Amino acid sequence: MTPRDAEARPPDHGATGRDDGTEPADPAGGAGAAEGTDALQARIAELEDLWRRALADLDNVRKRMAREAASLQAGERARVASEWLPVIDNLDLALQHAESDPVSIVKGVEAVRDQAQSVLANLGYPRREDDVGTRFDPARHEAAATVADPGAAEGTVVRVLRPGYGDGERQLRPAAVVVATRSP
Repeated sequence: MTPRDAEARPPDHGATGRDDGTEPADPAGGAGAAEGTDALQARIAELEDLWRRALADLDNVRKRMAREAASLQAGERARVASEWLPVIDNLDLALQHAESDPVSIVKGVEAVRDQAQSVLANLGYPRREDDVGTRFDPARHEAAATVADPGAAEGTVVRVLRPGYGDGERQLRPAAVVVATRSP
């Protein structure tokens, strides 16, 4: 006999029944057992209902988060696009004056470029000035070519082909550079 069986068996109070004078419950599944089973079934149904409600709540939270994320993304895209509108406006103005003095056109294009760099810096991606002679860093640079340069130390930047924007984890683009190698 296991301890569980001992718990399930009513105590033996002699041939006449319990010590309080009542008869023990019918061990074959009478009214007491049916009431216990009904109570357990009701509790199971209640817990299943709570479980289904919790799953529905979780599904609703997931859907709401997806909608909010999409809304935030759309808002951020609109904000970034609006940052670029003045740059486009100034490029349109420059094109309208394309027949004008070439010197003023160049100055206008330089001003628009500076404005575009300012937009990128405001968005968290400032232009990096990678100087010639700095050590090649694969986290910050992209080696576009190598060249044997007796006047430069091996593994240093000898020319910047395209500037990098941002830094560290917020790097938008690495700088494309030419790197010095050993002289042959």
